[in-house]
Amino acid sequence: MEDAGNIKESLKRIDDNIWEIPIGSKPGMNVPGRIYLSDKLIHDLEPEALDQVANVAMLPGIQKYSMAMPDAHLGYGFPIGGVAAFDEEEGVISPGGVGFDINCGVRLIRSNLTVEDVRPVMKELTDKLFQAVPAGVGSKSRIRASESELDDIFLHGSRWAVENGYGVEADLEHCEGGGCIKGGDTRHISAKARKRGRPQAGTLGSGNHFLEAQYIDKIYDQEVADNFGLEEGQVTFMIHCGSRGTGHQICTDHLRTISQAAKKYKIALPDKQLACAPAQSDEAQNYFRSMICAANYAWNNRQIITHWTREIISEVFRSDIDELGLDLVYDVAHNVAKLEEHNVDGKKKNVYVHRKGATRAFPPGHKDVPQAYRDVGQPVLIPGSMGTASFVLHGAEASMDISFGSACHGAGRVMSRAHAKKEFYGEDIKSELEKSGIIVRAAHPSMIAEEAPSVYKSSSDVVNVVHDLGIARKVARMMPLGVVKG
Repeated sequence: MEDAGNIKESLKRIDDNIWEIPIGSKPGMNVPGRIYLSDKLIHDLEPEALDQVANVAMLPGIQKYSMAMPDAHLGYGFPIGGVAAFDEEEGVISPGGVGFDINCGVRLIRSNLTVEDVRPVMKELTDKLFQAVPAGVGSKSRIRASESELDDIFLHGSRWAVENGYGVEADLEHCEGGGCIKGGDTRHISAKARKRGRPQAGTLGSGNHFLEAQYIDKIYDQEVADNFGLEEGQVTFMIHCGSRGTGHQICTDHLRTISQAAKKYKIALPDKQLACAPAQSDEAQNYFRSMICAANYAWNNRQIITHWTREIISEVFRSDIDELGLDLVYDVAHNVAKLEEHNVDGKKKNVYVHRKGATRAFPPGHKDVPQAYRDVGQPVLIPGSMGTASFVLHGAEASMDISFGSACHGAGRVMSRAHAKKEFYGEDIKSELEKSGIIVRAAHPSMIAEEAPSVYKSSSDVVNVVHDLGIARKVARMMPLGVVKG
């Protein structure tokens, strides 16, 4: 990335929160790069991440722009926070544009509980959630899926969980795509990926994954909040996790094949981590259909965790789930590629939209927004870092023109995990958070150090950019009460 510094120098300001890397800033760019950042956030962005945006702009068949959301930072091939759409016929599919943790997503559960109800039992509730939901590296579930059950999960996602007693039909209705992408094919999933997946359905994992009890401390749009069933003082529960070992293995396996395919099809790559194959090639489609299976596994994973979370809340408050109002507000996917119809240069076109560390933000009236939310737009869930605010937004019309219907997915790191472990002690961070009234439980103190609040950008700063751009508008802000980490 020897040109990274030069790329930053070539940045051209288009609007208050829009910066462009012009074509020609780096030889081989097919489209400009677009970076959605405020003045404050642009200074935190690594030059190497900008270089990655320019590199993605060189891939065949890319449409309009290579984009980076306001939480962008250096990733594998694509920046995390990267969005790119590729023509269905002339473009490519790239595992680097999805990432290793396929469908690392977020869901939000509302409740009829208030912060006053929960604070007195927060320690008990956090302890029991930590005991009920397996967390940490290599954590294993109470469920051991058989080979046929694993196939069913790969192909049907959350529906497997609901049909096996881990949820209700309404959960599927309030989930992106009904908790499933159609078109999965298990034939190109390795034995190793299957072995890793069988014991992990219903596990949180490690890294930035979490299960968090929160309360709403501010409503920005009462009408939309009413539609989502949210109100000030209400307690919510947020789940953030992905496809665990099976998704990582599926990505790893297909990267090898796709890397060879890039050579076979003579695709000039500015970075080997951008390995890709023509969208309609066998190699690309075998990856894409396997990626769908991993995405479906992730939705099923979050659904099972939702069920166990509801059970614990019901136990602690000695009330049934319906009385507690533990309804799923929505579930959004990050780290996924989807074939979608978008307007490109005045024409409708099918494109493979890669969202890596980015989420859908579809506007009111869009056919893929659940009927219950179609008048106001899709819920957009933006988790904060540990100990900081999370946000609910709703998709807005400008997203379709600006970012192929995409928004940021979180706060975005400013410090590596290795650096964080040298800089912070997990027990110190835990103590500081508990002094501020936030209970933390983790499989290991190092996980807390890695996720210390100061290793991330401000979630408020990130959210304000997409709000001001009209990609997604703020609805509610949640503050943490108790956090379960991997």
